[in-house]
Amino acid sequence: MLGLPANSTFGEPRVRSVTTIVEEITKTAHLTKANGHSDGNRTHLASKSGTEEHKPPFPHPIFSLSVSSQCKILRCNSEYVAATLHLRGPERGAAFCTALRSYSLCTRRTARTCRGDLAFHSAVHGIEDLMIQNNCSKEGPTAPPRPRPAAPNAARGFESLDICDYERSFLYKHGRPPGFQHCAAFGDPHIRTFHDDFHTCRVEGSWPLLDNDYLFVQATSSPVAKGSNATVTSKLTIIFKNMKECIDQKVYQAELDNVPAAFQDGSVDGGARPGGSSLSIRELSPGRHVEIRAGYIGTTIAVRQAGRQLSFSIRAAEEVAGAFTEEQDLQLCVGGCPHSQRMSRSPRGRGRVPAETARALCREMLPVEDVYFQSCVFDVVTSGDANFTMAARGALEDARLFLPDAEKLHIFQAGGGCQLSSPSFLLLVLLLLPCGFWAGLLHF
Repeated sequence: MLGLPANSTFGEPRVRSVTTIVEEITKTAHLTKANGHSDGNRTHLASKSGTEEHKPPFPHPIFSLSVSSQCKILRCNSEYVAATLHLRGPERGAAFCTALRSYSLCTRRTARTCRGDLAFHSAVHGIEDLMIQNNCSKEGPTAPPRPRPAAPNAARGFESLDICDYERSFLYKHGRPPGFQHCAAFGDPHIRTFHDDFHTCRVEGSWPLLDNDYLFVQATSSPVAKGSNATVTSKLTIIFKNMKECIDQKVYQAELDNVPAAFQDGSVDGGARPGGSSLSIRELSPGRHVEIRAGYIGTTIAVRQAGRQLSFSIRAAEEVAGAFTEEQDLQLCVGGCPHSQRMSRSPRGRGRVPAETARALCREMLPVEDVYFQSCVFDVVTSGDANFTMAARGALEDARLFLPDAEKLHIFQAGGGCQLSSPSFLLLVLLLLPCGFWAGLLHF
């Protein structure tokens, strides 16, 4: 089910991300299609030749759990996802509403052949929910239908056009958008892993954040202050490995007070290959913030400088994040900090700034007292530098843009040890029990 409609008497509708709803719709379609009969009561996504298989619909579609061969809901789903793949952030409003109206129009056009189809009715209710959640008017412009892929014997078929566009290629092959994961390193450094674990590390020297078949990212750390155990990232090296069809190998390197808007060879794209434009770099704040888009692997990277530290954030396709061997097991974005290198974020001893002062400074930037707030307080106390509030704020902004599930934005930890990921106070208390109550009870 896609949740209750807005006028439900059972409570407010559950707010979900766009990707979540479309994935539910598409999964329903594929699940019911797999459960269909072998007598032609199924449909298939467009094959690589760009054609569809059309078979007579089941005589009594209201009793059928499969997608009718004439029901075009999968095409509607695909067109909607393709139209919204690159819409992120608060400025997507008008374009997103246009995509929703187009999606709704597509479902109305295929309504007659989709009667009784679960995927179709799930889509209709999902669109209604999203229109309400995003304050979209039912009246307004719609986008023209997307052109279907050309046949393989054409001069330039779908594969040759989109082989260096990972998200479109994945959608074409699987009928759904790809999954994504987020990792970040900022401040002391603090690491948010692809699995939403959160560690504060005392790592010094060079450590790999990522080491897979497509990317190598290395962070070099140095002490935040003389005699301190805490460290900050002072250098970042990012290698985009050679991909024959799309890009030449490219190296990006940033150091304190040198965050360039170009790769090491002076270029700003992936080179002269046909897919060279699928790797690009742009400056969002001169000398302080750059964004690197690697469309050929469905990945976006943000590099920032705040105060005397560098930060790194990435949104990577699941396939890309998991493309490594057993020998590449040391990756802070995958496994977090080694146990021997982890630190508590609880302010202890004498710092350069009183803890209460640090909390007041951090609260101005981070009103929610989650791990980003804890990290901010730790960094300001340890370093005495109020600019670290901007490091935590920047990491939170990147997470808001890059996380596939907005409900996982805030992570709560008790004393830096037991990780919680729930806004519910009751659940928070229950999850705290194993860390405190049970330990005290056993000790007693």
